[in-house]
Amino acid sequence: MPSFPIPVFASAVLFFLFVRLWVARGRLTPIAVLLAICSVQIGIIALAQHYQVPGMRLVQPITATLIPPAAWCAFQWTAARPKRKADLLHALMPVTALAALVTAPDFLDIFLPGAFFLYGIAIVYQSFKGPDAQPRAFLADGDLPARIWQIIGAALIVSALSDVLIVAAITADLGHLQPWIVSLFSVGNLLVIGIISLSSHLRTEDDEDDEPQRTNSEAEQAVWQRVQTFMTEQKPYLDPDLTLARLSRKLGIPAKTLSIVINQNTGENVSRYVNDARIAAAQKALLGNETVTSAMLSSGFNTKSNFNREFLRITGVSPSKWLARQRA
Repeated sequence: MPSFPIPVFASAVLFFLFVRLWVARGRLTPIAVLLAICSVQIGIIALAQHYQVPGMRLVQPITATLIPPAAWCAFQWTAARPKRKADLLHALMPVTALAALVTAPDFLDIFLPGAFFLYGIAIVYQSFKGPDAQPRAFLADGDLPARIWQIIGAALIVSALSDVLIVAAITADLGHLQPWIVSLFSVGNLLVIGIISLSSHLRTEDDEDDEPQRTNSEAEQAVWQRVQTFMTEQKPYLDPDLTLARLSRKLGIPAKTLSIVINQNTGENVSRYVNDARIAAAQKALLGNETVTSAMLSSGFNTKSNFNREFLRITGVSPSKWLARQRA
């Protein structure tokens, strides 16, 4: 057993971050719930592995099955869609684990890593569909939310492999390695999931959860003209908290239709299309003698890293270099 109680430290860190997020948001967000579950699970691991508290080894696999569906639901609710009644079916995971613990404990050796692996694969697969498959993510963040969810999905997959390693170690009469595997793999990956899920790029809009109503089909060109007119006259891109879902509601066009129309007419996803308009607004502001920071904020960006990344993507240079070239 490692001399330093790594699980105790990790659990305390995640619990502190959970409380901080809860207080900051004023409500329990899906990300905060995921943090809490990871913190509790690591605490149970500490009680079971480090302090040998009776009964904790029986509780550990049950609470572990909460993590994969919690990560999946957090991904869906913050990136893809609002909550649905069908999401309650994920509660069958701990119920199944409890039934297995009572009737067929050996089944948990397959069920638990299988749950982490399958949910991890699902998150990675969905996040690779691109920004437009995450209409609730803020468009200013570009591809970053998808990349963060890919890391979280990968951490779930690695956690599944750690369970396999534990079984292999016990089978090979190397049971003394189990505490190290738990500390370095299981706890480490839960810590990664918890900390990276706090990224500001996983924010979600706080307005209504209703999906945009389906409208009667229109000719593609008419829809595209409507989008262009709205972008020119209303300038929705100046809202730093704009999402595909919010833009869809403003236009009264289903998010999927909006994404397809923009892609077919520009060759870009919605995030890049909106950020193109933001950079054009920033360039105009820079030529009007605004500072780089002022131009960034007035054009709809709220972080310098996102602004610089998109500016470099479109112009090939930084804002200051671009401005120097314009004035040369």
